[in-house]
Amino acid sequence: MKKITLSLAMVGAFFFAHAQEVEKPSDEELAKRNWFHANFATDSIYGTASTAAYEYAESKGLKPSPVIVAVIDSGVEITHEDLKNVLWTNKDEIPGNGIDDDKNGYIDDIHGWNFIGGANGSHVNEDQLEVTRLVKKGMDMFETPDEFTNETNKKKYPKKYEEYKMMKIEVEEALAKAKATVANYEMQIEGMLNMFQAFSDEYGADKEITVNDLKAFNSSNEQVMALKNSFMMAAGTEKAGEVFGQTPAQMLADLQEQLKDDKALKYYKGQMNHHYNVDFDSRHIVGDNYEDKTEKYYGNADVDGPDSFHGSHVAGIIGAEYGNGLGIDGVARNVQIMAVRSVPDGDERDKDIANSIRYAVDNGAKILNMSFGKAYSPEKELVWDAIKYATDKGVLMVHAAGNDNKDIDVESNFPTNYRDGKEWSNSWLTVGASSRYNDKIKASFSNFGKKQVDIFGPGVEIYSTVPKNTYDWAQGTSMAAPAVAGVAALVWSYYPRLTASELRTILIESGNAHPALEGMSINAKVVDALKALKMAETYAKK
Repeated sequence: MKKITLSLAMVGAFFFAHAQEVEKPSDEELAKRNWFHANFATDSIYGTASTAAYEYAESKGLKPSPVIVAVIDSGVEITHEDLKNVLWTNKDEIPGNGIDDDKNGYIDDIHGWNFIGGANGSHVNEDQLEVTRLVKKGMDMFETPDEFTNETNKKKYPKKYEEYKMMKIEVEEALAKAKATVANYEMQIEGMLNMFQAFSDEYGADKEITVNDLKAFNSSNEQVMALKNSFMMAAGTEKAGEVFGQTPAQMLADLQEQLKDDKALKYYKGQMNHHYNVDFDSRHIVGDNYEDKTEKYYGNADVDGPDSFHGSHVAGIIGAEYGNGLGIDGVARNVQIMAVRSVPDGDERDKDIANSIRYAVDNGAKILNMSFGKAYSPEKELVWDAIKYATDKGVLMVHAAGNDNKDIDVESNFPTNYRDGKEWSNSWLTVGASSRYNDKIKASFSNFGKKQVDIFGPGVEIYSTVPKNTYDWAQGTSMAAPAVAGVAALVWSYYPRLTASELRTILIESGNAHPALEGMSINAKVVDALKALKMAETYAKK
């Protein structure tokens, strides 16, 4: 799935403060962090109304039961202060003894399983996009050193050859764009560093920057003077502490450190080196027989992995511990998070997703959150079979619609709930992203579809748990899906006798309508936990 990336280095300003956790955030800051809990009926903001739903449940004397929610994602930081107490734990497994105590085929799966890790504890971090993998397969069929083989295959598989040519153009164009973007970024970074270095040389590397000294400072270098003017603009503002009282050497060192982790540059380098690189292959790390699509027992028990930012953020939205005075409160208060790692930095593989779904279902998950997606799915039947398995077991699946601002009724985002033009599962929800701004209710990046998007959920400017016991902002349909999954868990915790299909219907029908979402989803609505809970109450009385 396309990720939403923001760069600190390329915004054109020259202030690079480290993110800091404010001890006592302002009321305005708290409102922004918690907006996805807002109740439209009282706040006029299209949040989940989760707090209001819990107040209603308490007023009715309803008693919740826990719901297991599987986060099929990049991994989850299971030691996080706001997540460690809400994890699913396999009580039939003895931690760390190297034995499959519960005989489920997975050794030491205490909090879930990692399908993209090796038996020796290693991990897949980066991977290609699916289109790149398909191009590589096409090259092995149509561009071998043997011209006779190439021509034979072109005649034998004319449709595949035409598809290969189109995909090859797509990959080559994307790779060229990534390379050009990286080169441009690196040139800008070099220029920025040179500018800071020039200022440091002229002003004095170890001389403290003060307003008076800066006013008196002059240079014949236009870029140095531009930087001076930018610094002067910080005087009297909240940015003043990032300039005044610092030395140029300190500021340059801070800038160099932060540029190492520039998100946008990292993203495009990933495209260049991994996503669109036909020669890159990390699958050997897993050690499975990839061509054996029936193989289930591979991977390892480390559900955190090398980069669990995405999955940890998702997990926090669903169920970060309520009322502990830390970070945030998740949408659902009575959940157990099962971590299933199968999504790398790149496109997930169909075999891993199918196995992840089956693992989660077999180990008791009632809701599967799936914040991933891709444009190509060569083994889509494997995933459809797993979806049917989950459907037959009464499991609700919540899938992110994707971040390309496209109509998925026309251009598929896999996995999809439509097979041969018909709905495949009656317990599947595809979720688009909404914002807290009523005049821009649909997130600009969110995919849409009158038939295939079921509901919208908060997905813009979402604050949640991330690795190293910290919190950060992210946005995408990847954030909207767990908001809806959290609402589903909330409702199901009070009305566990609802079927997955009934719960799906309740969530779709009970949301808050917005005219700008007409034609964007089935009912043009944003999820609402309070309304869903009240509708579930009527179902329970039937």
